Amino acid sequence: MSHETKSFFWKFGLMLLVGAVIYFIPAPEGVDPRGMHMLGIFVATILGLILQPLPTPSVALIGLATAMITGAMDVKGGEALSGFSNSAVLLIVAAFFIADGFLLTGLGRRVALMFLTVLGKSPLGIAYGMAVTDLLLAPATPSNTARAGGVIYPIVRSVAEVQDSTPDTDESRRKLGSYLTFTAAHVNVITSAMFITAMAGNPLAVDAAAKLGVEISWGQWALAALVPGLVSLAAVPWLLMKIYPPTLKETPEAPAMARRDLKTMGSMTRGEIVMACTFVLLLLLWVFGTFLGVSATAAAFVGIAILLLTKVLTWDDMAKNASAWNTFIFFAVLVGMAENLNNLGVIDWIGSVVSGLVGGMPWVLAFAILALVYFYAHYMFASNTAQIVAMYGVFLGAAIAAGTPPMFAALALGFIGNLFGAITHYASGPSGVVYGSGYVKVSEWFKIAFIMSVAIIIIWTVVGSAWMWLLGSFAV
Repeated sequence: MSHETKSFFWKFGLMLLVGAVIYFIPAPEGVDPRGMHMLGIFVATILGLILQPLPTPSVALIGLATAMITGAMDVKGGEALSGFSNSAVLLIVAAFFIADGFLLTGLGRRVALMFLTVLGKSPLGIAYGMAVTDLLLAPATPSNTARAGGVIYPIVRSVAEVQDSTPDTDESRRKLGSYLTFTAAHVNVITSAMFITAMAGNPLAVDAAAKLGVEISWGQWALAALVPGLVSLAAVPWLLMKIYPPTLKETPEAPAMARRDLKTMGSMTRGEIVMACTFVLLLLLWVFGTFLGVSATAAAFVGIAILLLTKVLTWDDMAKNASAWNTFIFFAVLVGMAENLNNLGVIDWIGSVVSGLVGGMPWVLAFAILALVYFYAHYMFASNTAQIVAMYGVFLGAAIAAGTPPMFAALALGFIGNLFGAITHYASGPSGVVYGSGYVKVSEWFKIAFIMSVAIIIIWTVVGSAWMWLLGSFAV
């Protein structure tokens, strides 16, 4: 038996063992009898995504097939396939095709070269440039996936390819692309946490807090997040440079090279002009979509339709984008599974168990436990918004009951609802886009993202708590 075959059997065997143990645990009170079955299949699928006995989409489809055949997910009722019609999943796929438009027309290369002329002397400088861009767009872009996938990712991808860093080989991807794309994912969770309007789930958290008697204004949220957010934006690119560095350390010749290449490219082509106009339209729809009644997903597909009509993008181009379709499969499956866990009462049960455990503790300790559980419970979710809907109100209620100052608890849990968005490659739309690019491996993601999560928690706990204390958010 070959080493590869042995590796497959032990990985798959471990998945089956862990999944079976959870599967046969009797359902607790308040949990649908199918709940533990779904949890066992979900955990086994996640384990498979980490161990990779087969490619990611294959593992996801096997998990889905198991859920359907065991009845953990109903086929006729639409549970099993619900993720494939999820608007966030479709927006992720659309982001890949928009990025294709940037790359195929050459507009992405042109924008990348313009960035390089100003910031291109080092990968760190480029990363900070992307962070500033994300921050400027964040207050007016309610879809963090649209912002990261439709705006930042095409530029980052183009900058990497200009420096001959592609996902094709480990040597090539680690040259620059891995660092820039992974940094973009972690920057996005920070900018999303800084404004109520920077992520679709934030207004839901504000609404849930209001139902518990805590009123949070746009200004209060932004002010409370300002200092820890800026400190995090300064720290994240630097820290990733230390623990996940690109092999290309300095690019002193890049600005001069970029200027030469821009001169060689000449004037914008028809395709670039169409792509640029489409992109401006997308930005306007994403920024003002709430007022116009146009969702971020609808706007993205309008953009794709324009690119197809003008033949800037063709169906063949879209069909060849294996990354987009691979991401669609695994993300749709996980989103559907996570939604089903919530519908079957598993998430509420976990929340009630944790709430019961902290009863009688000093509020500082109780809130620390609640916050950490709330953060790392996101390993079971494929959407920030899904977890906010399922758990924010439950955990905020438990925190207030334990004596935590209501405004502090509401804001802190609101921030966490964004900050966990990069702990896995399926944790959020932006993470799905970055993983789908092929620049970051699953094993790297789980290891490095966990380290980054600890760093982010420390920054927001120390700096954020001190800042909110000064602002008076600790008033009971």
